[in-house]
Parts: sequence; structure tokens; C-alpha cells
Amino acid sequence: MVSPDFWDDNEEATRISKKVDSIKNRLNLLAELADDIEEVEVYLELAEEDEDESLLKQLDNKLDNLEQRIDRLELKTRLNGKHDKNNAILSIHPGAGGTESQDWAAMLLRMYDRWAQSKDFEVKTLDFQSGDEAGIKRVTILIEGEYVYGYLKGESGVHRLVRISPFDSSGRRHTSFASVDVMPEIEEDIEVDIDENDLKIETYRASGAGGQHVNKTDSAVRITHQPTGVVVQCQNERSQHKNKQMAMKILKTRLMELKKEAQAEKIDELRGEHKEIAWGSQIRSYVFHPYNMIKDHRTNLEEGNTEKVMDGYLDEFIEAYLKQNNSGELNI
Repeated sequence: MVSPDFWDDNEEATRISKKVDSIKNRLNLLAELADDIEEVEVYLELAEEDEDESLLKQLDNKLDNLEQRIDRLELKTRLNGKHDKNNAILSIHPGAGGTESQDWAAMLLRMYDRWAQSKDFEVKTLDFQSGDEAGIKRVTILIEGEYVYGYLKGESGVHRLVRISPFDSSGRRHTSFASVDVMPEIEEDIEVDIDENDLKIETYRASGAGGQHVNKTDSAVRITHQPTGVVVQCQNERSQHKNKQMAMKILKTRLMELKKEAQAEKIDELRGEHKEIAWGSQIRSYVFHPYNMIKDHRTNLEEGNTEKVMDGYLDEFIEAYLKQNNSGELNI
């Protein structure tokens, strides 16, 4: 970085700078923990010498805080997947059910937005289409921050809601579904062979929040990969060119994920373990009536404080999933 020509390649220099910042942050955190451990040892010595109960209480509080911080650090060091450090592209699509499911999709969007804000991550809306009466028909957001994809990768799947519908005048209980798709934002060029003739590229006027330029120019871009039927859309930027660049990045990532899934299905077939992916195979249920309970069906973790979770407190569910699905190999 001290080389005179370091910033000649701005893109590469920025990538290296981010990596250096990440390493510095990790080292600073380790240094802070080392200082805290030293402080705890001093408190322990004083408490033993003076037999002071007030010091013992302070020591207990410091030990609890230290243990929580070490647990969080250990969890982060176990995020060792190829793209775990990357930003995340998160999409939400409501299931069948019209306004009820579209409202559920909007509730999930708010939950993930609140979670991101609590971590000081930046959220950008790449694509958004509001529902006819309430909620959203589709949304894709980019969440920027360190290890966002690593934390959120376990959120992919079907999320089920059971509640008394605010849209039903009879006050009946409804079950709604929405699918969440989480992909890493790939910084480097993705090696995916795409034939330009296979692409249907359309431009249209953006909708929803986005500034004064929205609905005035055909800056939004929709790309359909005709062989697979994959459709990606982006309307975040004023520039049609930038929207096309981002849409192509998302398309390449989705095609890469499809390739991985195809390989996984082939392995499952060889093992005789083929599982149907359907709306019924939800990963998590959110029950607001006749009782309050959120349950993750993979880890069996349950939380009765539904408001807390819907306000973005997802850490317990995220940590339980990562601990269950991690190899345990540390990647410091």
C-alpha cells in the first residue's frame, strides 16, 4: 500500500484496502479482548485479597460480558465459506394469497432492514414492486457490510406466517408464505458462460421510492435468461447502464447458484435422498395466533417474543443455524 503506484488500479487498490481494514478490525478486537481478560484477572486478585462481595459482583458482570463477546468472535471466525465475508443480495417473494402474502413479504423486509440497521450495515433497494392494496409483490435489496452473507445465508427458504388477518373482515385466521433468497454479492468477475442471444433485455420506468428520477426515464432494467427462465431486475441507479451492470452481476450469481443446486441434486439422486422443494417445506414458522411463537424447523429454536424478532432481533436464530451447520474449522 505504500507503493507509489498502489492507486493506479483503483478497483484492485480498493479491494486490498478493504481487506486490510478487515484484518485491522479483527486484530483490534483481539487486542481489546486481551486487555479485558487482563482487567478481569486484576479484579479477581483484588476480590480474593479483600474478600469484597461488591468486587465479586462486578467481576461476574465483566465475565458475562466477556463470554458473550468471545462467543460472538468465535462465531465470526467460523464463517469460513468462500463468500461468507461478502455483502448479501436478499430477495423476498410472496406466495399465493394475494394481499395477505404481500403484506407478510413487507413485514419480512422490515425485519431484515431492522436487523441490518442494528449492525450498522447499509441497505440499498435494487428492485421493488409494491402490492396492489398493501405489502410488496417483490423486492431485492443489497445489504453491505462485513460477513453479511455469512450471517444471512441460513435465511434462504420459505417463511410461514399464521395470524388473524387484518384484511379479513370476518377476523379469520390465515396462513401466509413468502420465500427469501440470499446470495453473495460477488466482487470479482464470475466465470459463467452466458450467450448474449439467450438474454432478453428490457427497460422500463422504475417504481417505488427512489428520488425524483423515478417514473420519468426508462432507467430500470429487466434481464431474462431464456434457457433457465431466470429473471433479474434492477432500478436502483439513475443510469440505465449501471442498472444493467448490477442486473448482470445478479444474473451471473443466480446462474452460479443454480449450477451448484443442480450438482447437489445429482448427488442426492445418487444417494437416493431427493427432497421436494415446495411451499410446505418452510424453514421457519411465525405464529401470532392463537399463541405467540416463532420456531425454526431446522434447529428447533423457539422464541415467544415475536415483536422482538420482527423488530430485527435475529441473532439467536442466525447463531443457532451457523453453529449447527458449521464444520468447526476456525479461519482466523
